[in-house]
Amino acid sequence: MKLVWSPETASKAYIDTVKSCEIFQESGVAELVSAMAAGWNAKFIVETWSHGGPIATSIGLAVASRHAGARHVCIVPDEGSRSEYVAALSDAGVSAEVIVAGDAAEEAMEGLAGVDFLVVDCRKKDFARMLRVAELSQRGAVLVCKNATSKNASCFRWRSVVDGSRRLVRSVFLPVGNGLDIAHVGAIGGGAVESSGPAKGEGRRWIKHVDQRSGEEHVIRK
Repeated sequence: MKLVWSPETASKAYIDTVKSCEIFQESGVAELVSAMAAGWNAKFIVETWSHGGPIATSIGLAVASRHAGARHVCIVPDEGSRSEYVAALSDAGVSAEVIVAGDAAEEAMEGLAGVDFLVVDCRKKDFARMLRVAELSQRGAVLVCKNATSKNASCFRWRSVVDGSRRLVRSVFLPVGNGLDIAHVGAIGGGAVESSGPAKGEGRRWIKHVDQRSGEEHVIRK
């Protein structure tokens, strides 16, 4: 089985995330990430988060997990982060599993097998190592780096974290928020991430996303 894109599920998650994140003064990152996770029908969503970090994307992932019927796990460094994260999601009417990893974040990530949607924060110095040790699903995975314009990501390359036995299908940088760097990793055996839509080159369309807070307009080709 491979990842298959569902525009209907993506749209539902996007709209619900917009409603859930209305109170946050943030860019449209949460909505886009939520739509991607739900649209690719992810079954195991993993993210990293720590005290004081923006929470909207985490709420978006929780919304996506509900639409996709996915398991959603967040790795945090300490009990304070766990309490803050759980409270924020509860206020938004959603929830997720939380792992308090302490200084063993990489070991915690290695223990989560079958990840098919992973979100890390480029502001954290260990973000590339977390990507490298992740046990990805055999059906492929979508990897997302948020805050991709940070100094820590200046020399980052996807080839440095994707195992040689896996095919990097494609990657793209989106100028949304502080930057989203996204990669699709193929299924075991060389399969690509597939879409349930028209074949390549047929019926391609452009999707326009307008950041309601900044007024910025982003156009993405599907």
